[in-house]
Amino acid sequence: MPSASSKPRILLVEDFEDSRSVLKRLLEIEGFEVMEASDGRQAIETALREALDLILMDVSLPAMDGFQATRQIRALEQGQTPPIIVISAYDNHEIRAEAKAAGCTDYVTKPIDFDQLLKLIKKYTAQDDERESQAASIE
Repeated sequence: MPSASSKPRILLVEDFEDSRSVLKRLLEIEGFEVMEASDGRQAIETALREALDLILMDVSLPAMDGFQATRQIRALEQGQTPPIIVISAYDNHEIRAEAKAAGCTDYVTKPIDFDQLLKLIKKYTAQDDERESQAASIE
C-alpha cells in the first residue's frame, strides 16, 4: 500500500545496528523516508501500522527470520502489500528459491552494492502503473 507522502517510505529490517544506521542514512540522502525494525516481529508490526512503499528484509534475524516475516506480511488482509527485497549474505539457489516461495520480490546480496540496490528500490517505488508492469525478478 503506497504512502500518500511525497517521499517513498521504506521499512529497513536489519538486526545489526551499525549496518542499519549506515544504510538508513544513505537512503535518506537519496530522498527516502526510512523506518527501522531490528527483527521479524517488529517488521510485521510496522507493516500493520504504516503505509509502506517497499521493505528491505534481512534474512537472518532474531525472534523471527526474514522469510517467516515476509510470509506473515504477505498474509496481511490489508490489500496489496509492498514489494519486499531480501538482503542476505547467502547467495545460492536454495536460498533464492526460499525467498521466492516466501513472497519476496527481489534479492540483493551482501556486501551491498548500493548503486544496484538503489536501482531496484527506484524500480519498485515507481508510479503504481509502472510498478504493476514490473515482474518479480528472483531467479
